[in-house]
Amino acid sequence: MRAIIQRVSSASVTIDGEVTGSIGVGYLILLGVSKTDTDEEARRLWSKISKLRLFSDEEGKTNLSLHDIGGSVLVVSQFTLYANCKKGNRPSFTDAGLPDEANRLYEAFLALARTDLGDACVAHGSFGAEMQVELVNNGPFTILLDTDTL
Repeated sequence: MRAIIQRVSSASVTIDGEVTGSIGVGYLILLGVSKTDTDEEARRLWSKISKLRLFSDEEGKTNLSLHDIGGSVLVVSQFTLYANCKKGNRPSFTDAGLPDEANRLYEAFLALARTDLGDACVAHGSFGAEMQVELVNNGPFTILLDTDTL
């Protein structure tokens, strides 16, 4: 699994002109699932994200986690994180997970986040939908995580 984590002041996702998920302070997580990922990768990735200390303390050091600040997450599926642009100019997505299994793992990741943070602190997009994502990146602060290198 791959995730781009952006520390945000706010973020939202809109589908067909309707805002379907929004958060205040927290993380926008763009989540990609590969064809070899399992529930174990979802657990490892959420465990790492939930413990990341990306928020500033009173001294301006990044020492605070989502839990410490009472933050939220907006999780958006993003199979394009597995784009392979090695050949030609059109990306290949053969490393991305097949839709049914990728959706199952996306939902499993959401369930882990809800269990950890509570339903009210977890917003999301819709797997496979055409979405517009808006965010105010606080920093900017953006991290790329890949379970192959965690």
